[in-house]
Amino acid sequence: MDSQVHYDGWELPFFDKAINFRNYQISIIKNHLKGSLCEIGPGSGLLCEKYYKYCDDVTLFEPSKNLSEGLVKKFQYNSKVKILETTFSASIKKFDCILLMDVLEHIEDSSLLIKKLYENLETGGNLLINVPAFKHLYSSFDKDVGHLKRYNKHSFTKETLLISPKSINMFYYDSIGYFLSLFSQISSFILKDYKKNFKQKIAIWDFLIPASKLFDKVTLNTLGKSLFIVITK
Repeated sequence: MDSQVHYDGWELPFFDKAINFRNYQISIIKNHLKGSLCEIGPGSGLLCEKYYKYCDDVTLFEPSKNLSEGLVKKFQYNSKVKILETTFSASIKKFDCILLMDVLEHIEDSSLLIKKLYENLETGGNLLINVPAFKHLYSSFDKDVGHLKRYNKHSFTKETLLISPKSINMFYYDSIGYFLSLFSQISSFILKDYKKNFKQKIAIWDFLIPASKLFDKVTLNTLGKSLFIVITK
């Protein structure tokens, strides 16, 4: 079963420059990382540069040839990181942690992929998943980068019916990003080219991330542009 989408990620360089946001993501995931880790679809590897120190070893599965070549160059002197230019294989060793950051929304048979990954977790291991939140925020951008869907807690729960985990913890984050996305949705009916000034838009959003972190605490993570899930086996 080839569950993963091969794409070159034209948007990644823009989001990788959103340092405040990437650091926010690291602050969220780092406390759930341990042991031997596998990341599916690491893209440019920017997050891996930040989190690998929290793990014993890291295996990156990147099916895109261009992105995989970039990863090989980036981590050629890092003995803890191994890059495989392929989709995830169930025949390899089990992992203490499996990470999917903005990958699942590209997958048609996502519930089957979750089952496959879950089976390759060690007992007590964590399956960490980040997905775009709320169907009503689905935009031209989502369509252009190959997003098939966006999730809320209820819709994601349906994706886990094929597994029986010890626990599932879900929460939203980036509440300011939610309102910016909503505003972008409304304005897109007037301004058809969302890519115009895209770099500046990302910079403004990233500048507001500290405020978003604060507002996330105030709202108890009940609203956000993204949904983060921790599935423990």
